[in-house]
This record gives sequence, C-alpha cells and structure tokens, in this order.
Amino acid sequence: MFDVKKVTADCIQWIRDFFEENGKGCNAVLGISGGKDSSVAAALCVAALGQDRVIGVLMPNGEQSDIDMSQLLVDHLGIKYYVVNIKEAYDGIINALPFELTAQTKVNLAPRLRMSTVYAVSQSHNGRVVNTCNLSEDWVGYSTRYGDAAGDFSPLAHCTVQEVKAIGRELGLPEVLIEKAPSDGLCGKTDEDNLGFTYAALDRYIRTGEIDDEEAKARIDRLHRMNKFKMELMPSFDSQIEVAIEY
Repeated sequence: MFDVKKVTADCIQWIRDFFEENGKGCNAVLGISGGKDSSVAAALCVAALGQDRVIGVLMPNGEQSDIDMSQLLVDHLGIKYYVVNIKEAYDGIINALPFELTAQTKVNLAPRLRMSTVYAVSQSHNGRVVNTCNLSEDWVGYSTRYGDAAGDFSPLAHCTVQEVKAIGRELGLPEVLIEKAPSDGLCGKTDEDNLGFTYAALDRYIRTGEIDDEEAKARIDRLHRMNKFKMELMPSFDSQIEVAIEY
C-alpha cells in the first residue's frame, strides 16, 4: 500500500543521507522541463536541502512552447536557475556529421546534449546531478540512455507515475505541473501517444500484475524485455584477476 506521507518523508531523508555521504555541502542540480518528474524531484530536493542548494537548468532547443511551465516551477520553489539554449549545439552536431541522422537519433540527441549541459553546470557549481526518471518510464525504456536516464542519484526511480503525482500534491506543487500531459517536448506527441497505452494502466500492471487490455500487456512486456538493460549496470568482462584492495 502506497503511503504518500511516509514515502515523501523517507525520500527527503534519503536525499539528505545521500548528500551527507556523497557530497556534504554540495548542491542538487537538475534539468527543469516543466513536467511532473523534474518538478517533483526539484521540490523533494528543496525540502531536503533548502532552496539555496538546488539549481535548475532550463534548456530549450530554439523555441519551447511550454517554457512557461519550467519558469513557473523555479519561481514557485524560489530556486536559482540558468537558461541554456541548446539549439546551436544541436544544429552544430547534426551539420557536422557526414550522414543523415535517423529521426530517432535526432530525438535522442537533444536529451543527451541537455544532460551534458546539466553536468557542466553541476561541475562548476559544486553539484550532484539529479536523475528525474520514474519507475513507469524506466519499466518500458522510455528514457534516453546517457540523456535523461543519467544522473548521480535518483529519488523517483522506484515510484510510478501515479505515485509521483501524489508526492507532488503532498509537496504542494501547482496542479498544472502535476497534471501536465507528459511529453518529450521533441516530437510533438505525448508520452502515452508514443507508448500506445496509458500510464494509469501501466502503473496498475506494475503494482498488481493486472491489466484489462491483452494487446497493451503484450506491448508493455515486449518493451520491458527490449529495454531492461537500461535499468541495469553496464555489463563488464571479469578477467578473474584478483584485486588487492576493496572497491
């Protein structure tokens, strides 16, 4: 049973513990998209560390129609933020490559550039990068490897979309940020349009094993099998040569 008050409080303490062990006095730095995940992750970090230790990075690719949602979030939380337009870098890489990129490559290039930008801000501001992915998206591989799937710590990785929304309400975030239709902001479609099923159905399936649509079940299972590697550590060859010291 999901207890939003307990999970929220436990997550806030977990963030504090992470920084105590892995970056005492460091700042939490994250990309702000204006969607529920980055909004909730930022709010959790503010609750754990205080608004002075959270830095948002807004990264439009040229024009971004919903940039006002990102602005609403940073204003609501009162956190420091930077706006970095990635269009020049995005166009520069596309123009420099001596072949035509596939459509999916172009879609994934933007989040990878955004993560490079967040790390640049973080490294220059004594930071630790917040991963904002949730369990539902990770379950079906709806994240970009070394893009939004990267980070130094992940407060929402074990929470479904419905649970993330509940945490957002517990933290008092504006409803428009919690219920904004999730979209990658790149291809003009919502996440659910791209996936072919709703997050509500996916979340129920993850937590209970129950689903009404057999076609959706088959698609979810296939996506999970195909993308499970994203949720695991990179495979590495073990030479079996003894290491003299502990990792």
